[in-house]
Amino acid sequence: MRNATDLMVQYAEYHRDRRNIATHFIGIPLISFAVGALLARPAFELGGITWTPSGVVFLLAAIWYFTRGQFGLALATVIVNGLLFALGHRVAELPTATWLTVSVGAFVVGWVFQFVGHYYEGRKPAFVDDLVGLMVGPMFVVGEWLFALGWNKPLLAEIERRAGPTHLRDLTRPAA
Repeated sequence: MRNATDLMVQYAEYHRDRRNIATHFIGIPLISFAVGALLARPAFELGGITWTPSGVVFLLAAIWYFTRGQFGLALATVIVNGLLFALGHRVAELPTATWLTVSVGAFVVGWVFQFVGHYYEGRKPAFVDDLVGLMVGPMFVVGEWLFALGWNKPLLAEIERRAGPTHLRDLTRPAA
């Protein structure tokens, strides 16, 4: 089982261009919100609790984040994902056409941002090589936000030691 540091390093290797990282600050939350919204229907009763597929996915993802180590990063990621999924549940209360338009629209726009970012990077998205990248993406964005606030400088230093520093790629030259 890979820990949060190893996962963040592996993901960071695909995300060293600052423009790519910036697009992920928009794309990944949009995608997470959209997944939460799209899976917020139907609701079902189990053990006296009302569940949705979104709630099940959120619970399983939270367990996964907390089992990677880095408790603070896991907690922050679960809180952010929880807020995005809760917002998705609110959208699921809207009429079906509105719910689908907002949810699918957010999903598509989020992926457009992701692929524009990877154009700047000159590299394919991490999940193409390892589907776990779909889980690491939200953790990476939350981590980058926390690093910008000065949190866990040793973790940031380890990521940069192993993956290299961030940069701006010269788009006139082919990617390495």
